[in-house]
Amino acid sequence: MTILQSFILGIVEGVAEFLPISSTGHLVLVSELLKISQSNFTKSFEIIIQLGAILSVIVLYWKSLLKISNLKKIIVGFIPTGIIGLALYKIVKSYLLGSQNVVLWSLLLGGMALIIFEFWHKETENNGETIENISYKQSLWIGLCQSLAIIPGISRSAATIVGGLLSGLKRKTIVEFSFLLAVPTMLAASSLDIIKNADSFSKDQFGVLAVGFAVSFMVALLSIKFLLNFIKKHNFVPFGIYRILIAILFWLVILN
Repeated sequence: MTILQSFILGIVEGVAEFLPISSTGHLVLVSELLKISQSNFTKSFEIIIQLGAILSVIVLYWKSLLKISNLKKIIVGFIPTGIIGLALYKIVKSYLLGSQNVVLWSLLLGGMALIIFEFWHKETENNGETIENISYKQSLWIGLCQSLAIIPGISRSAATIVGGLLSGLKRKTIVEFSFLLAVPTMLAASSLDIIKNADSFSKDQFGVLAVGFAVSFMVALLSIKFLLNFIKKHNFVPFGIYRILIAILFWLVILN
C-alpha cells in the first residue's frame, strides 16, 4: 500500500465511519478499486485506521465522555460487542473482512432495511431527549445491536442508531450516543489487532498507517458535524438508497 492509497482510504474512513453506510465495507470496496491486495496488513489497516476517526469524537465530546453517568452507559453498551468481537475475531478477520460478496450483500440488505425502517418508524414527544435519559437497559440493547456490525458492510453506526430509535430515543440523542459508543469499541478492536500483528509491520507500513490515521481524523471532524446538521431536517432514507445503488453498481460495473 502506498502513501497516496493510504491518504485516499483515510478520506473514505473519515467520511463513512459515522454515517450509516459502513466504513469497513467502503474500505474493502475502495481497496478493490485501487487494486490493493487483501493482505494481513491491509485487513489490519482497515481496522486500525478507525482510531483516527475515533479521536475526532474524543476531541469533540471529551466532556460527555468524562461524565461518570455517561461512561457507565457506554461501558454497558460496549460489553456485548466486546465479548462477541473477541470470540469471533479470527473468524471475522480470516473469512469476512475483505470479502466483497459479504460487504455487497450487507450494503444491499442493510439499505433496504434502513428504508423500510424509516417509513415505519415514528418518533413521539416522549422519546429520550438527551444521553442522560438513556437507561442501562437501552444501553445494553444498543450494544447488542452494535454487535451485528461485526459483519463487514452492516455499519456500526446504522445498527446502533436503528437500535436506539427502536428503544424510544430521539434521533439526535442516539446519534451522539453512537459517537461515544464508538470510542471503546474501536479502541478495543484496534488495540487487539495491534497486539496480535504489530510485530509483523515494517517501518514503511507504520508510516502508511500514520497517514491514514491523520487524514481520517481530520475528515471525521467534518463528517460528524455534517451528520448532526443532516438529521435536523432529514431521515436516513437517502443513505439507504445510496447503499443499494453502490452495491448494484459495484456488482454490475466493477465486478463484471
